[in-house]
Amino acid sequence: MTHFHSKRLPRPGLVGAAVAGLIAALGLGAVGEARAADAGTEAAASADRWTDRAHGFASLAGGTTGGAGGKVVTVTDQSSLAKYAGAEEPYVIRVAGAIAVEPFGADIVVASNKTVVGVGDTGEIVHGELHLNPGTHNVIIRNLTIRDSAIEGNWDCKDTDFDGIQMDTVHHVWVDHNRFSNICDGQLDVRKDSEYVTVSYNRFENNNKTFGLGWTSNVKTQITIDHNLFAHTKQRNPSVDNAAYAHLYNNYLTAQVDPGDPVWTYGNWSRGRTKMVIENSYYRDVQHPYQADATAELVERGSILRNTTGRHDEWGAAFEPRDFYAYRLDPAAAVPALVTRFSGPQKRIGDAVTLRVPGDYPTVQSAVDAVPEGNASTVIVAVAPGTYREKVFIPATKPNIVLRGTGQDRSDTVIVYDTPAAYGGSTGSATVRIAANDVTTRNLTFSNDFDEAAHELNGEQALAVKTTGDRIVFEDTAFLGNQDTLMTDSPKLDVISRVYIRDSYIEGDVDFVYGRATTVVERSVIRALSRGSATNNGYITAASTWTGNPYGFLITRSRIVSDAPAGTFHLGRPWHPGGEPAAVAQVLIRDTELPAAVRSAPWTDMSGFSWRDARFAEYRNFGPGAGVTADRPQLSDADARTHTVAHYLKGTDDWAPYARHH
Repeated sequence: MTHFHSKRLPRPGLVGAAVAGLIAALGLGAVGEARAADAGTEAAASADRWTDRAHGFASLAGGTTGGAGGKVVTVTDQSSLAKYAGAEEPYVIRVAGAIAVEPFGADIVVASNKTVVGVGDTGEIVHGELHLNPGTHNVIIRNLTIRDSAIEGNWDCKDTDFDGIQMDTVHHVWVDHNRFSNICDGQLDVRKDSEYVTVSYNRFENNNKTFGLGWTSNVKTQITIDHNLFAHTKQRNPSVDNAAYAHLYNNYLTAQVDPGDPVWTYGNWSRGRTKMVIENSYYRDVQHPYQADATAELVERGSILRNTTGRHDEWGAAFEPRDFYAYRLDPAAAVPALVTRFSGPQKRIGDAVTLRVPGDYPTVQSAVDAVPEGNASTVIVAVAPGTYREKVFIPATKPNIVLRGTGQDRSDTVIVYDTPAAYGGSTGSATVRIAANDVTTRNLTFSNDFDEAAHELNGEQALAVKTTGDRIVFEDTAFLGNQDTLMTDSPKLDVISRVYIRDSYIEGDVDFVYGRATTVVERSVIRALSRGSATNNGYITAASTWTGNPYGFLITRSRIVSDAPAGTFHLGRPWHPGGEPAAVAQVLIRDTELPAAVRSAPWTDMSGFSWRDARFAEYRNFGPGAGVTADRPQLSDADARTHTVAHYLKGTDDWAPYARHH
C-alpha cells in the first residue's frame, strides 16, 4: 500500500522570526552586547537548550541516561522520593511540589540509574540533601529547586555538612537546570575522584560556599560547567581542586557578596594540579574572577569582565575541550541575558518526560507500560524510524501521552500488525488501541496489513486504529488498511468522545472511517481503494452517532482520491450496531474535493436502516465526483455556520486543538 506525504508546507520567515524573538526575549540592552548576541542568535535559536540528553563530559564513555528504560513515577512526599531514588532498578522520578525533608538537613540517597526531575517549575527539595554514595553512576538531576538548609547565624557551616547535592567517587552525573539557594554548606559538592560530570544551566544563589570540586590528591575528575548563574555568592564559584579537566564556558558571575574578604571571596579557582579552560564567560562585580595555583593550569579566552578586581591568572596550556566533545559557544556579550533567561527550573522541561523507542525501551508498548497510572502531565513516547511489528494499547488509566515519530516523514516510522476480526473480534484486530483521554500522535504510520486476498474468513475486518478516549489528536498520521481501517468510538453510546485528525492520510475500502465519536478530518487525504468491482467498491464512512449528539463526522478542506472506476464508491452508510435505533449516523462532507469514483447517489442503506433517516449532508464540495441532486442533501448556508471544526470539537470544555495551527 502506498500513501501520500503530508500536505503541510514550510512557512517562510519562521526562522527569522524565531531569531528576532530570541533577541527580544533575552532583553539585551547595550548596543554592543546586542550586536554580539545577534552574531550568535542563529546558533542559539537552533540549539536545543531543552534536550534531555547530557552533553559535555557526562556524554562520554557510554553517556549519562539516568533512569531511561525504567518506570516513570511522580512523587509528592519524602517517603516516596526516598523509596524510588534509592531503589536498585532504574526510575524516572518526577517531583511535584515542595518536599520538606525531615529531620532538618537529612539526606535523600540517590542510587544509580535514576532521573530526578521537577514537574514544571514546581519541584522543590526543602532543607534536605540529595546524596550520591561512592560507586553511584548514571544519574540525572534536573529542574529542581533545592533550598533553605542554611542555619541562621552559621555562615561558615563548620559544624554541619548540609549540602544541596553531594557526590563522592561517582561517575556519569548530569546536574542541569536546577536552582540552589540558601544552603548551609556547599550547594553542589563534587568530591573524591568523581568522573564524567556535567553541570549546566543552574542558578547558584544566596550562599557562602557555593560549588566545590575535589577533596582528593588524585587527578581524575573530568567536568563540564556551562551556562550557570552565580549571583549573591561568596566563594567556590566553583573551586576546582585536582581535576584532570575542567571546562567552564558561558557562565555568568555577578553581584558577589562579601567582597571585602581579600582571599576567600572569589570566582573560579583552578587549584592543585587542575587543568582548567574558561571560555566566553561574563564577570560583573566580582573579586578575583579567575585564579590558579602555581601548580595548576588555566587558559581563558573570550570572556568579558565588568567592574572586576583582583586576580586574573592565566598560565599553562591546560587542554583543548574539542579534543573530547563538540559544543557550541554563545557570544560572551549574550551570556547575561541567555543565562538569566534559560538557567534554573523551566516549565518546558518538567512539563514533559520523553521515553525513547528503541533507545531506552525496546518496543512502543514497553514505553507505554512505563507511563504511570493516572498520569497527569505530558509523557512523550518518541519512536525512532523503523517498522515496529507489534500491537499497542494505551489504557484509559494512562492519559496525556504524545506518541511521536522522529523521522523526517511519517512513512519512516510504522507500527503494524496483521490481525483480522476473525481472531479476537473487531476491537481485538486493532494494531493500535487508544482508550485514554488526551492522547496525541504525530509523524507516524499505523497499519493493519492483513491480506484479505490470501484468506477466506468470516471476519476480515482489520483495524489499524481504534479509539475510545476523548480529546484524541492525530497530526501528520497515516492509517493503512482495507475494511474498517479507522474506528473512532466512545466508551458507550451516550458518551461523547472527540477526535481531531489533521494533515493526515486514511485509506481503505469498506466502512473504513467509522464509529460514534465526534470526529473531524481536516486538510487530509482519504484514499478509497478499489476492490476490482465495476459496480460497488465500498463505503468511506459508517457512522453510528448517538441520536443525542448533533455532531458526528466532519470531513472538511480535504481530498478524497480513488483508483476505483467512476461511480462505484459510496460516501457512507448508517451503522446501527446490534440494531441500536438510537445510533443515527451524522456525517457532513464540506469544502472537499471528490473523485469520479463517487456515485451520483453517494449515500446508501445498511442492515435495513434507510440512509434517508440518517443525518447525511454535503456543502460546497467540488471535483468530478461532486454534484447536487435530490439524493445528495446539501447543508444550508445558515446551518453551515454552526457545523464548523470549532462547533464539532468544542464540547463543554472549549477544546480547540486546531488553534495551534491558526
